[in-house]
Amino acid sequence: MNYESAQRWLDDYIAAWLSFDPALIGALFSDDIAYRYHPYDEPYRDRDAVVASWLGEGDDQGGASDVDEPGTFEAHYRPIAVDGTVVVAQGVSSYRDTPDGPIVRVYDNCFVMRFDDAGRCQEFTEFYVQRPASAE
Repeated sequence: MNYESAQRWLDDYIAAWLSFDPALIGALFSDDIAYRYHPYDEPYRDRDAVVASWLGEGDDQGGASDVDEPGTFEAHYRPIAVDGTVVVAQGVSSYRDTPDGPIVRVYDNCFVMRFDDAGRCQEFTEFYVQRPASAE
């Protein structure tokens, strides 16, 4: 991985999240993905489980969020460190209650990821914190 390929993957991650298209989601991850919404979670251990989790289906291990209504989510992430197959990214996710409404929640995110030779994510761990309203 390099910064450009990591940024492309992050852009594809956002596009997949916005689309909730199972094929786009699945294309991001290797067959043997270990995916954590929080660093303390037991990981989802295969691509189908991750896709189901993103779609709000299947066995919820306590991390998956609901499917966002179109127009209520936006995000911007960028790689801040790339070391071989390991990428650390940071960014911001913003949510609205309604598509035309004001932003009501903002999260600062950090992703720690490891990629396979095909550029698919094999390990994904998310760290995030909701910004206090006074900091927005």
